[in-house]
Amino acid sequence: MIRLCLISLVLCAGAASAQPPKVGSMNSLDLQNARAEALKTKGQRRAYTKEFDLSGLPEYRPAAPMRGVIRQWGSNYLADSPLEGYFEEAFRKYHPEVRFENNLASTFIGMAGLYTGQADLAPMGRRPSWEELQAYQRMMGTLPAEIMMATGSFDVSGWSFALVPFVHKDNPIQRLTIEQLDGIFGAERQGGWNLNSWDASVARGPEKNIRTWGQLGLKGEWADKPIRVLGYTLNFHFPRDFAEKVMGGGYKWNEKLIEYSNKVREGEGDFGKLWNAGDQMMDDLGTDRYAITYTAMLYRDKPNVKTVPLARTAAGPYLMPTLETVQARTYPLTREVYFYANRKPGERLDPLVAEYLRFVVSREGQALVMKDGKYLPLTAAAARAQLVEIDKLGAAATGEGG
Repeated sequence: MIRLCLISLVLCAGAASAQPPKVGSMNSLDLQNARAEALKTKGQRRAYTKEFDLSGLPEYRPAAPMRGVIRQWGSNYLADSPLEGYFEEAFRKYHPEVRFENNLASTFIGMAGLYTGQADLAPMGRRPSWEELQAYQRMMGTLPAEIMMATGSFDVSGWSFALVPFVHKDNPIQRLTIEQLDGIFGAERQGGWNLNSWDASVARGPEKNIRTWGQLGLKGEWADKPIRVLGYTLNFHFPRDFAEKVMGGGYKWNEKLIEYSNKVREGEGDFGKLWNAGDQMMDDLGTDRYAITYTAMLYRDKPNVKTVPLARTAAGPYLMPTLETVQARTYPLTREVYFYANRKPGERLDPLVAEYLRFVVSREGQALVMKDGKYLPLTAAAARAQLVEIDKLGAAATGEGG
């Protein structure tokens, strides 16, 4: 009897040791705590010290001193860095009787703050989802005003980094286009979403699916090799941004997409630290010659990976992702950071909100984006386009401005 028990214990111990090790916690609260810890130092760091030429941006010309309160709900990345403080301090030099009341906990609360009347502005590191826009439209009878406040970062995790395709270093592919990325990552579709409106003009058939490397012109051993597609879990916002820029807002993905999500490390030395999906994907890419993924340039130094020049169309130009091409907004998968504001049909934008938005997109406001050194300042053309939109929204009720 004793012998049987001992054998049983040995077998049980052997079975336990044969189980695969835990590679990371997926508990949402663990992830939230690990993320908050990672942001403590990252948010205060100035990632870029390059001084971009902002002389072509419009100068801020303040209206008569204004008073009132600007209530903001939305992205934590303004509060996790000095940027929100920079904006408020500089704006109050022109308008000392303006106060700010902020609930900058997450982009996820931005739209809700607007349509429940708790906020006047919602800073967001991405465009709202279909569900967020539907909720806003149901409550307000229109869509919110959208103003681009900055260009996303080149390679800072969390700060709306540019999306970059990566392949194994042995892959002979020399360049890619947006249409080819659509063929690789996407699938046939009947249309796509432009904000929350269905757009059938971006439909495409299965003949444009790209499932082997030979379909991209590779020869020899590569010709018949299936493309293994690695990507972020589709509940993350990266796939929405990628789908908008690459797939025309379509959301039918490659049927063999392998999804990755963030985890919390459980091994000694790294216990409790955030393990980003991007890290995991790039580690796997480095061991798979036939895989492809998209993520940030912050992972470019991972072993056995590379990127290639990317173009919007086959006509080019084909560009590598650099600090300069992202800031210039010429790299095709550059991203944006937005302010959303309340508006009702037939009513103009609140004058105080409009004044603050004018300041943010001005030369003075964008100099503060550059000072913070994570998001990138707008180009002169982008800044002027935002001013035109702000002026149009400010004149909406009266018909001013032609």
